[in-house]
Amino acid sequence: MLRSIRNLILAALAALAPSLASAQVEVPFYYPVAVGGPITKIIDGLAAAFEKENPGIKLKPIYTGTYQDSITKALTAVKSGEPPVTSILLSTDMFTLIDEDAIVPFDDLIKTPEDQAWLKSFDPAFMENSQTGGKTWGIPFQRSTVVLYYNKELFREAGLDPNKPPQNWAEQVSYAQKLTKRDASGNVTTWGIQIPSSGFPYWLVQALAIQAGTNLMNSAGTQTYYDRPEVIEGLTYWVDLVNKYKVHPEGIVEWGTTPKDFFEKKVAMMWTTTGNLTNVRNNAKFDFGVAMLPAGKQRGSPTGGGNFYLFKKSTPAQRDAAFKFIKWVTTPGRAAQWGIDTGYVAVRPDAWETPAMKTYVAGFPAAAVARDQLPYAKAELSTHDNQRVTKALNDGLQAALTGTKTPEAAMKDAQREAERLLRSFR
Repeated sequence: MLRSIRNLILAALAALAPSLASAQVEVPFYYPVAVGGPITKIIDGLAAAFEKENPGIKLKPIYTGTYQDSITKALTAVKSGEPPVTSILLSTDMFTLIDEDAIVPFDDLIKTPEDQAWLKSFDPAFMENSQTGGKTWGIPFQRSTVVLYYNKELFREAGLDPNKPPQNWAEQVSYAQKLTKRDASGNVTTWGIQIPSSGFPYWLVQALAIQAGTNLMNSAGTQTYYDRPEVIEGLTYWVDLVNKYKVHPEGIVEWGTTPKDFFEKKVAMMWTTTGNLTNVRNNAKFDFGVAMLPAGKQRGSPTGGGNFYLFKKSTPAQRDAAFKFIKWVTTPGRAAQWGIDTGYVAVRPDAWETPAMKTYVAGFPAAAVARDQLPYAKAELSTHDNQRVTKALNDGLQAALTGTKTPEAAMKDAQREAERLLRSFR
């Protein structure tokens, strides 16, 4: 009798085992690998540490290539009915994801005073690309601004103070002229400055437009200002670095190879993301500096980088689990460590007050430059139908930088196309 009862219990437990195993909530998580470095190892490490503390949750990072690849894969997965539960996508993808009915706002999950305090803990500059219509659609994670990197050794050789980077557009030209080197035949061996124009050209011209006094769009994502005089002024300055001052390479400059050109001393100053900071620190075999972008009429940079989003086609249990992970990974200590490990800007002010970050900045002051630039930062270009509206601008920029159109004609054409695309959203 006892044996038969025991056998029944064992059989019941055996039958129950699969359902107990399946009680673990699985959270597929798309992560874009877009900037160099051992980032996948860091993400895997964070996932393992979170799972150890939360054994009921199985976090499943899926590496999806560039940001562009990642949004395409995410939207394809939404249409096929099997999207991720959460994903890091560009903060500028917010309107696209809303228009596709792919995501849910975080507001429904904010239930406690602690949740409310957490939501208010992020830097306001980063929330501009995370909220619209009174709702929070994205949570800042790997965020950035554009900064100036410069080779201090080449500064010294050119008779420039290595601790005084250019402060404004005129100084940037003057420095670049001193830093541009030519061989006996007149061929350039080192360019004074390089601003990449493939990949994210809109982002770089946006910095110039903000410095000239305007942004590229309204906050509702329904209007662009590509043909404003300030935008044309910023683009003209960029074109002049090439044609008038001859301190910048001609044609389209690759985003991906710009840091390599810097390491190889083919360029003395470069504009690129703070997300490259760890890459530069590890690979530059010379003393380098990092500075805020030089001012036009004012200082300025767009913010950039990725936000966490929550996808609609997921169960409440999956969303709760993903939300738990997002809160966990954005605590002050982890936000600080992520910034230290990657070069991205720690997304909440209290992360900069942690002992680890204070020690890091004391030994590597360049890490604080992006934080110090945040008061001058504006929301990155983001609109409805964002990819096509941004492409209209990128096409115009390429036309101006390759000399097939004047900056003014290029921006008027880009604005005309953006108007056509956005008409239905107004």
